Amino acid sequence: MAKTKKALPPVAYFCMEYALHSDFKIYAGGLGILAGDYLKGAKDHKFPIVGIGLKWKQGYTDQRITKEGKALDTFPVYQYKFLKDTGITVSVSIRKREVRCKVWLCNQFGNAPLYLLDTDVPGNEDGWITGQLYGWFGEERIAQEMVLGIGGVKALRALGIKAEVYHFNEGHALFAGFELMREKLAEGKTYREALEATRNEIVFTTHTPVVQGNESHYIDRLLYMGADNGSFTRKQLEALGGSPFNMTVGALRLSRKSNAVAKLHAKTANKMWKNVKGRSEIVAVTNAIHLPTWVDDRIVKAASSGGDLLKLHAQNKKKLIDFVKKRTGTKLNPDSLLIGFSRRAVPYKRSDLIFTKRSKVDALFKTGKLQIIFSGKAHPLDDRGKEIVANIVAMTKEYPNSVVFLENYDMNIGAALVRGTDVWLNNPRRPQEASGTSGMKAAMNGVLNLSILDGWWPEACEHGVNGWQIGDGYQNKDEKLLDAHDQTSLYKVLLEEVIPCYYKQPQRWAEMMRQSILSTKDQFAVKRMLEEYYSALYIQ
Repeated sequence: MAKTKKALPPVAYFCMEYALHSDFKIYAGGLGILAGDYLKGAKDHKFPIVGIGLKWKQGYTDQRITKEGKALDTFPVYQYKFLKDTGITVSVSIRKREVRCKVWLCNQFGNAPLYLLDTDVPGNEDGWITGQLYGWFGEERIAQEMVLGIGGVKALRALGIKAEVYHFNEGHALFAGFELMREKLAEGKTYREALEATRNEIVFTTHTPVVQGNESHYIDRLLYMGADNGSFTRKQLEALGGSPFNMTVGALRLSRKSNAVAKLHAKTANKMWKNVKGRSEIVAVTNAIHLPTWVDDRIVKAASSGGDLLKLHAQNKKKLIDFVKKRTGTKLNPDSLLIGFSRRAVPYKRSDLIFTKRSKVDALFKTGKLQIIFSGKAHPLDDRGKEIVANIVAMTKEYPNSVVFLENYDMNIGAALVRGTDVWLNNPRRPQEASGTSGMKAAMNGVLNLSILDGWWPEACEHGVNGWQIGDGYQNKDEKLLDAHDQTSLYKVLLEEVIPCYYKQPQRWAEMMRQSILSTKDQFAVKRMLEEYYSALYIQ
């Protein structure tokens, strides 16, 4: 890097969710995992970064499985005595009502300072805005994002924190740019001057590689909520984000530079948004992980020094099997191949692809030669996602000794799975996986990836050396053709390469574990990611 760390520009990082500790329920999934690891890396490596987020009263969902195998959502109210009261309260005008937002500080999980806004303040008519993460419907989402963005910038001002760069992790934070615009307009700048000056301060990370998955709102609804913040006319809003107003399009136009979260994702995102005139350039900064949070340090040291990886892994596998027994009552076989699959329950991730031609794997699961642990949540309002969960739960009843579903996925389950399974399975429809950091965690723990060439895996995969690829990077908009192709490829590599290697070539397996760890531990560590953010986005 060209500049010393002392000269690095201070950054304010905005995100709807942060995963810092399993019991701190202000995260839902991968976006929060990335944000939490980012803040921990910033602390470890002394980067001048602060985080801005929301203090969720009920978090995402506590999702349990009923006796009938259905996903049931519950929403406990959480209290966090470890948060520090900054004494700061800021106000955001939502639907022409003043909503007071208390500001808390979280800095005790080895993370850079994280400031959390909270509308659960006595006397607030809209105290439940920060109730449920990704909860409810359009108006509530806009209100939540106004608190994050507009309230977040106001909190920085009240705290006396100066930022030169405002980093929006996903389009949820876009309204922070509207507050930066308001400030400049209040100083007497013209709309065009304010827009250019604001663009010069913002960088943006885009994630979802499917247009329909990117959040949008009717402009009438934005105006009714007051999300324009006095900074934009209807016509200007439409010019920025289209009509309906797309939050990602708005962020691409209101940032000086943007990034995708893997090299393949950068190609996908540039193609997807190629018709957006006046948008920022989208470069690739591949996601990474915080090793101390997710990786067994002993196994990394053993890989570097020629230690006994199979022995160490057997210990982690036993811990996982004991964990599963305690949670579900199922006793898995420590000597049999154990696959891990932990994903949000959505169709493109194809959770049940391994079961689509049952004759190929039926005997393996019945005899216990093949075992698999699933985990993951469906969004509370996603009936299709809940069907996927129910289908997997049905498989646990059909193969009670070899198929497991761990309900209510959280960081504890994630850490146990990426350390204790033998193989990490990932089979999304390419190119719909943006990055996928769970595979990085598995790889660094010596758990071998068996994955479609999507997300981060094309950058790391050496087939048969540090893991396996499923298929050949095939893409097809016809989902039936794509699924059939990938199903054939999955069974071929699983039956002809993975299973024989596990049972007949233990030393080769151990060497693949070693290669998996050594080839990923630096390239996909959070330090590399932060340095790339500075060199590619933050430093002008």
